[in-house]
Amino acid sequence: MKHLLITSAAAIFLICAGQAAEENSALKLFQQSCIKCHGKDGKVKGKVNLLKIRSAADLTSDLELLHTIIEMLDKREMPPEKEPALKPKDRALAIQELQQLLHAAAATNKKFAATPIRRMNRFQYNNAVQDLFKLNVSVFALPERMMRDRSGYFRAEMKKMPDSVTVSSRQLGKSALIEPRLAGVGPFPQDLRAENSFDNRGDHLSLSPMLMEAFFKLSRRIVQSPNFDESTIGIWQTFFKPPQNETDLDSVIRERLRGFLTKAFRRPIKEGLLDRYVRHVSTQIKLGLGFTDSMKEAASAVLSSPRFLYLYDQSGSTDGIEKLDGYELASRLSFFLWGSIPDDELLRVAGNGRLSEPKMLEQQVNRMLANPKLKRFCDSFPTQWLQLERIVSSLPDEKIYADFYYAAPNYRTSMDMMMEPLLLFETILIENRSILELIDSEFTYRSARLRNWYGEEPNGKIGGPVTMQFKRQRLTDRRQGGVITTAAVMTMTSGPDQTKPITRGAWVSAVIFNAPPEAPPANVPELSKQELNGRKLTLRERFAAHRERADCAGCHAKIDPLGFALENFDPVGRWRDRYEDGQEVNPAGVLFQKHSFNDVLELKDAILAEKDRFTRAFASHMLSYALGRKITATDTPALERIVSNTVDTDYNMQKLIHEVTQSAPFISRASAAPMKPVKKNKKTSLK
Repeated sequence: MKHLLITSAAAIFLICAGQAAEENSALKLFQQSCIKCHGKDGKVKGKVNLLKIRSAADLTSDLELLHTIIEMLDKREMPPEKEPALKPKDRALAIQELQQLLHAAAATNKKFAATPIRRMNRFQYNNAVQDLFKLNVSVFALPERMMRDRSGYFRAEMKKMPDSVTVSSRQLGKSALIEPRLAGVGPFPQDLRAENSFDNRGDHLSLSPMLMEAFFKLSRRIVQSPNFDESTIGIWQTFFKPPQNETDLDSVIRERLRGFLTKAFRRPIKEGLLDRYVRHVSTQIKLGLGFTDSMKEAASAVLSSPRFLYLYDQSGSTDGIEKLDGYELASRLSFFLWGSIPDDELLRVAGNGRLSEPKMLEQQVNRMLANPKLKRFCDSFPTQWLQLERIVSSLPDEKIYADFYYAAPNYRTSMDMMMEPLLLFETILIENRSILELIDSEFTYRSARLRNWYGEEPNGKIGGPVTMQFKRQRLTDRRQGGVITTAAVMTMTSGPDQTKPITRGAWVSAVIFNAPPEAPPANVPELSKQELNGRKLTLRERFAAHRERADCAGCHAKIDPLGFALENFDPVGRWRDRYEDGQEVNPAGVLFQKHSFNDVLELKDAILAEKDRFTRAFASHMLSYALGRKITATDTPALERIVSNTVDTDYNMQKLIHEVTQSAPFISRASAAPMKPVKKNKKTSLK
């Protein structure tokens, strides 16, 4: 009934909006200030023809375009700097009207973008196999896990991070090579992060026949591993070990497989499918294969089954939005926060039909946030949100920055650098602190090597490359604190011997404001000469040529101020007041054409003045990660609700996560094409 009232109200609003189109401030603004570049005399910049928009119906016929128009106006990216500025009152009124239209249209749309059918990525597959068998070792090496806990510090249930932690890194060191894992089992190729997104995106996780064959071979190697036995498998006694009484062996096999298949396929197993697995095991035993090996055969078939590999919602019964059933919601929760299959408790609550109740859902999310498996969320979301994989390929000039490389053959300070923002994120999550501390925090975690790098007293032995001890410390210098000005971000957005202000600005725009710039046009000229008429040009002057190009000016107006604001940090993240040639650094700029700043401290203040905009961007990143898809205009009402409720609780991290899991896109399914069957392989005929 409540949904019906909301939808009806939205429909009435759209009708009224259409009737009042001639008086619409936004439409008047388009005519007065926008059509010069977007429609008049055939000139259509950005493929946006506003001359064709004459009514509210025209605006709501393309919600993505409407959303883009709102974003451009709200961020003051339109009109361009060289055009007359809009009066603040006119801009605010137009944005308000357009937002009302968008919300009303989204409410009547009755559709979200469908969450695509997708396979597990490599990280999820490893976790799911570990949880299914209760493995006490890894399945295979995972370089994407950038920070390993070496002191058992991650205790989510304690709601407090210790003052000292010991960690190691796989990407730039060899410590993880000795991590216990299944012998003889190698991983399939790493799934790359979607551009400005995550590696769990459905449109990037296909399952070709060749990859299907690879999964089959992988499943065989897992169960045939020499140490896939009672020493590593937690369910060995209850699943693989032969029963003492074999008088009714089929019943034993059936009951063991029922629980195993239910957990693997994330919902109760249908009897017909269960019969096929039971017959397969029984046949193997009758042919002379031992009980344990026969159960391994069944387990191998499960690991290569599309029902295990695929993440998908059941087909809807209506052409619109339906609530997920309990088992679908359990899977969505577990792959969001644990990167794996649901545990027994989630499946139990899903089975009794109570998981979708808001109070029960909140209770289960709280339980998940206090579980050690939350570390997997920290191993995946923040590294990808921050794009930290870029530091792995960062190679500062060895002659200029010789101290960056501290041990043979190629150990780098970036091993320590990458840990700082990750430990900050984990602390904010576990202690349920404000997400605004991601912008400006009064504490951080640093190793002795990192303290020395920043020009502080090491206060301890500078350790070797195997493990690193990080200590929590209070910050008194606001140039530091938060993720933006960490040495990790400053280094990975620089070149070997010079900073890249455009790259840094693009990173801030994409990560902090979820507004990635478009790819640069072809044939972008090289930077202008370093001297003009005998005078050394500043870096800003050398970049001026780019801003003169019409196809470059728009993006540069947005990202240049963000990048130049960080120029006091050199290519390896250390502070400088002047460039190597003696010229003074000029970090001054304007954010969103309304917040002037003179240094990085004032930049942080400017970002915090737009803290709700950052919250929306961060929430959008997280919702996209949770859904495994791109966020669209139809998600706007839900996203605004997430932001509003997070703001009301002082921007708490866990509140934001709760709001994501309670949001309509998360708990609902959109109608989509049914799951296409995978062509069966004779080797995998139990599917």
